[in-house]
Amino acid sequence: MKTIILAGSTGSGKTTLCQKLHGQEIAYKKTQAIESFEHSIDTPGECIENRYLYKMLLVSSVDADVIGLVQDCTKEDSFFPPAFATMFAKPVIGIVTKIELAEGQAAVERAREQLQAAGAERIFEVSTIENVGVEALQAYLET
Repeated sequence: MKTIILAGSTGSGKTTLCQKLHGQEIAYKKTQAIESFEHSIDTPGECIENRYLYKMLLVSSVDADVIGLVQDCTKEDSFFPPAFATMFAKPVIGIVTKIELAEGQAAVERAREQLQAAGAERIFEVSTIENVGVEALQAYLET
């Protein structure tokens, strides 16, 4: 299975997604530092919210096979600048989270467009609470 590093703003669902991918009980906790799971790396939201911490993502991404940019579809703003994915020499995918909370398909589309602008090669739409799209992401990581 590929190892994925997840980057996204605070509260975007990175830790919950890591817990779901590893069959753990879903429990909210604020990630304070880079945290490694068996096949994923969870990063604090501050790593994407503060440009001077990008180097933290770059250094941590060395241990990953794929970069996952996580965008909460309930948030209008995105912290990913255009072509953000070009700073990584690895495949970059986008993950739209919290689709069960979206205020219509337009919110999901906005998140997809933000991830595409950031340079995500492929985009997954997931709900860790309703277990939607998680299997497709897991299948991708297993190939």
